[in-house]
Amino acid sequence: MNESDNQRPIRSRGFYVRMKLLHATRNSRNPEKGFFYRYFKWILWFSVSFYLFSSFLASHGDPPTSISRTTVSISKASRALVEESSANSTTTTHVHGVSGLLKGMKVYIYDLPSSYNADWLSNERCRSHLFASEVAIHKALMSSEVRTLDPWEADFFFVPVYVSCNFSSVNGFPAIGHARSLLASAVRLLSSQFTFWNRSLGSDHIFVASHDFGSCFHTMESVATVEGVPQFLKNSIILQTFGVTYKHPCQEVENVVIPPYVSPESLRDTVSRSPLTGQRDIFAFFRGKMEVHPKNVSGHFYSKKVRTLIWRKYGNDRRFYLRRRRFAGYQSEILRSTFCLCPLGWAPWSPRIVESVVLGCVPVIIADGIRLPFSSAVPWSEISLTVAEDNIANLGKILEYVAATNLTAIQSNLWDPKIRNALIFRDPMVRDDSTWQVLLSLSEKLHRSHKSQ
Repeated sequence: MNESDNQRPIRSRGFYVRMKLLHATRNSRNPEKGFFYRYFKWILWFSVSFYLFSSFLASHGDPPTSISRTTVSISKASRALVEESSANSTTTTHVHGVSGLLKGMKVYIYDLPSSYNADWLSNERCRSHLFASEVAIHKALMSSEVRTLDPWEADFFFVPVYVSCNFSSVNGFPAIGHARSLLASAVRLLSSQFTFWNRSLGSDHIFVASHDFGSCFHTMESVATVEGVPQFLKNSIILQTFGVTYKHPCQEVENVVIPPYVSPESLRDTVSRSPLTGQRDIFAFFRGKMEVHPKNVSGHFYSKKVRTLIWRKYGNDRRFYLRRRRFAGYQSEILRSTFCLCPLGWAPWSPRIVESVVLGCVPVIIADGIRLPFSSAVPWSEISLTVAEDNIANLGKILEYVAATNLTAIQSNLWDPKIRNALIFRDPMVRDDSTWQVLLSLSEKLHRSHKSQ
């Protein structure tokens, strides 16, 4: 360092103010001018000092030591869902006036790392396949009026973990072998970083299980029933497609039965090509997997052989339009049909039930003991038929009898727009749609809210 460097004045970085207050001399030629000059300098000094002090307080406030009781920021992953919902919608993203109908209920949505949800959306099928209600519900809640950004005022906490978007490279079906570990990881994260899970042991937390056997998180019933509901979820609320009227290990948890996801866009496109009340030239319809020689899978047969029996009994019956191969435009066939067969697969529920109702075809439910979604909004006994699994031999006679007696009344009930709407997850949520029905069901469980304790 040279001598000239030593002589440079040292100045701190950032905003720098140097003020030299000059004192009036005793020999001042203009005393009045000196007085006003000194007054002006003191006013200037006070203004600058007040500005600096205010800036310091604004930028150096005490950091929060716990979760803020005000607005919680939205992560990149969550923000992407909100922005996409806004971009795709030309209507309001809110259902106004829901507070009274839903008893003032508030739901907080955890802002999880994108590896739990948004990253899975890189595969477009994640948004549209039959298990996609986990995405649809999350997206609808993000723009709903029941959502709160303040976790301290929440009644329920929604945990957005997508477990059904891991598609097999072999057959293209969703593979959920990772589901339990992914959910367990999310719960560990919540319990270590937030107070709310530990406060209630998860009893006011909501998860979606939109696959075969719901909260058991396995595609085969024999395995699902042995493993049961994961211990860490047994206190929580599960929104699941699986539901039966008898005791079953996969519903030994607080649950709400929801419909499988069917794309509103695909349904709208189908209806646009032909009216619901148009000609129906197919008497009884089914397209899907029907094994001629059912395989024994660990002592179990697909559909409990029901579909095989339907094929064997009615495959050559001209009243029945049965097809075993896939067809992308099968919804147009539903629109042409009077009765649509909805037999069980591995699980009792099927997207055909939703598609049949929405497209005006009387669903013929062949799945003993199935518990159907939203019974308070959908009068299932008035819009569908139920045939026992062991009564396939009489299926033709049953349909003929209904066609000759009360078919008109059933169709009149079936074509009620409010009923159809209850089984569709819309974006954004609208009153009486599937997400709305979920919220209505949750509002009946407010006794689980920490606020009610």
